Amino acid sequence: MKLKTFELTFLTFAALALPCLAAQRFEISFPKEMSASPLDGHVLLLISTSEKPEPRFQISFTAESQQAFGVDVEQLAPGAAAIVDSSTLGYPRESLNDIPAGDYYVQGLINIYETFHLANGHTVKLPPDKGEGQHWQEKPGNLYSKPRKMHVDPQSAEPVRISLTEKIGAAPTEEPDNKWVKHIKMRSELLSRFWGGPVYLGAVLLLPDGWEEHAQAHYPLIVSQGHFSRDLPGILAFRTEATGAQMKQQDYKFFQDWTAGRMPRVIILTIQHANPYFDDSYAVNSANIGPYGDAITQELIPYVEQKFRAIGQGWARAVYGGSTGGWEALGSQVLYPDFYNGAWVFCPDVVDFRAYMTMNLYEDKNAYWIEGPFARVPRPASRQADGLVLSTMEQMNRYELVQGTKGRSGEQFDAWQAVFSTVGEDGYPKPIFDKRTGEIDHKVAEYWKEHYDLSHIMQRDWQSLGPKLAGKLHICVGDADSFYLDRAVHLLQDFMETTTDPYFRGTFDFGERKPHCYAGNYDHAVGLNQHYLPEMVKHMEQTAPKGAYLTSWKY
Repeated sequence: MKLKTFELTFLTFAALALPCLAAQRFEISFPKEMSASPLDGHVLLLISTSEKPEPRFQISFTAESQQAFGVDVEQLAPGAAAIVDSSTLGYPRESLNDIPAGDYYVQGLINIYETFHLANGHTVKLPPDKGEGQHWQEKPGNLYSKPRKMHVDPQSAEPVRISLTEKIGAAPTEEPDNKWVKHIKMRSELLSRFWGGPVYLGAVLLLPDGWEEHAQAHYPLIVSQGHFSRDLPGILAFRTEATGAQMKQQDYKFFQDWTAGRMPRVIILTIQHANPYFDDSYAVNSANIGPYGDAITQELIPYVEQKFRAIGQGWARAVYGGSTGGWEALGSQVLYPDFYNGAWVFCPDVVDFRAYMTMNLYEDKNAYWIEGPFARVPRPASRQADGLVLSTMEQMNRYELVQGTKGRSGEQFDAWQAVFSTVGEDGYPKPIFDKRTGEIDHKVAEYWKEHYDLSHIMQRDWQSLGPKLAGKLHICVGDADSFYLDRAVHLLQDFMETTTDPYFRGTFDFGERKPHCYAGNYDHAVGLNQHYLPEMVKHMEQTAPKGAYLTSWKY
């Protein structure tokens, strides 16, 4: 074929430019002393302008983030290298070529995956939780390199070799039990069958003062939901070795009120349910994560109630939490309406997918862009309370994609997708939208709607749910929520105010100019407990069935 003159000219210039396209690459490996066997996982290259803390602890979804690149590896042998080069996706800069030449602190890490043979017939490779709450930066057994200062030049042809010579040690051990604080770990048969191996649920309990001495007393149970934690808020005050000087003022006040009989005598339970996708299961049954809702309500809570003398009836249980825990509190009450007698819901994750942060999953075409005939505007994802945008949807999702493909980042959007989606053909959660383009899959969104859109579920089923939920729902959110979660709560309120037969008889509290974690001006968890626990117990007493024994815990 004869080429036109301009085509020949273009090719000539391209050929002349080729010598300038030499690009630096990083070769990341581990010695056999760290693992004699090949490893599956996700290798990260971390580049920072700051020495401390280590680069692995400086990656975030805001503008302050340092740089990360990520690449999957399968059966990476000792001494073999994972390659990070200009084609490897990065965050915040997309390519290694975008990094200005200069001196940086550089670190490598591999987040090691294990193979799970699931009951649904799929085999998947995922990062197991190892007691750290699903954080690759501190996951026991993960390999990493010591940070070192070096010159990075994307145009250099000289490879940079990084050896992962360090291993993250075991997670901190839990504090010992005492008369108030008890730790529980129990094997869940439901979850073990789903995951194809032993799965355990954990719990931390705070017992009322006098629990040991009053062996005939039975107590209401308050379930505190939220992210993974080794303890309950304010627990330091209940450690026998702690002194008043070591405690925060709020903690010590809570301790005094709890032990002096100024608080209702209840059992507080927080659940530890980290899993291979997130530090928390969202306390519902999920096609990808397993039947955590049933495991909690049918296995864990009945075991705790029997062992620690809770009343063990629906009227004597309440649930509360903030953020993830807020969604769980509302979801637990809605999906298990007879099991709980009240949900106190603070700054909940998205409760109506018509306001999935800043998008409508059912009508919008793209998760990243607000599009018009000729222009498109990036969708914001986080903000300050005064409205200043801190990150966009595309940035936050690329931040996740660099940390793990197939929904394995352990971050927020991947967590929602793992909980709410069906299983894809490859065994991993079916994407709700394309992580690179933002294109929304409306078939997946329809599944989300019918199974996990709490606002839609209540609207769809109010005739049957209404009598079980009336008077039980109490929701607080800042009207300047950092992640735009107030938008969904407003939609939920719009529906609730239209309910009849019965009217919902709950409460909504929108904090003016308040960011994420607004809880009715009781922002500190201990102050929140002191304000809301009496309200929960009062509601139980007012709605207890005729003949219920209401005095055994009132000594």
